[in-house]
Amino acid sequence: MQWPIFASLPQEDVAAVLRVARKRTFSKGEVVFHRDDPGDSLHLVVSGRFAVRVTTPAGDVATLGIRGPGQSFGEMALVHPDSHRSATVAALEAAETRALAYSAFEELRARHPAIDRVLVALLATEVRRGDELLLDALYVPAERRVLRRLLELGSPVVLTQEELAEIAGTSRATVNRVLREEERRGTLTLERGRTIVTDVETLRRRARVAASQ
Repeated sequence: MQWPIFASLPQEDVAAVLRVARKRTFSKGEVVFHRDDPGDSLHLVVSGRFAVRVTTPAGDVATLGIRGPGQSFGEMALVHPDSHRSATVAALEAAETRALAYSAFEELRARHPAIDRVLVALLATEVRRGDELLLDALYVPAERRVLRRLLELGSPVVLTQEELAEIAGTSRATVNRVLREEERRGTLTLERGRTIVTDVETLRRRARVAASQ
């Protein structure tokens, strides 16, 4: 498994990180950590997908994003030893991570100064993610946001329509309409509990068309 955040590091430094990272496995629906739990480790996703969720002041659960292979979550745990989780993360399917504890990361930083670049890359990725989502919410039509999220999630998409609506920043009714239209066009198939993209290239073109409408 390759993680883009390690792209600028020498292989020996990457190997040093992975040697101290602990293998963790999760079953579908299992919670990795809850919001406000102590932030003691970063998780590098090896397989499966995870939902990042928060509870709103109104008591609703909002899905902020999905993390899959090659991505990570829990980055703030490496910034400060007394940090707390800002969201709840749960596995959407059987999944595996490599958990890097704050204490182990600090020891590595002392021996391998170049590893500081990992932390910078992690935080930069989170800022970029937030900026992209904000721009989407402000300037991108809802139909395109739904299609973009489908493409980003990969097939099969195991989210409910409510969850897809949450991460696309739109309503369930809009998601249902977009999915039904794309099913009629033959770009995807709707099955119980999942959406299967059958024509990625056409869906990408549809996403661009939706942006111009």
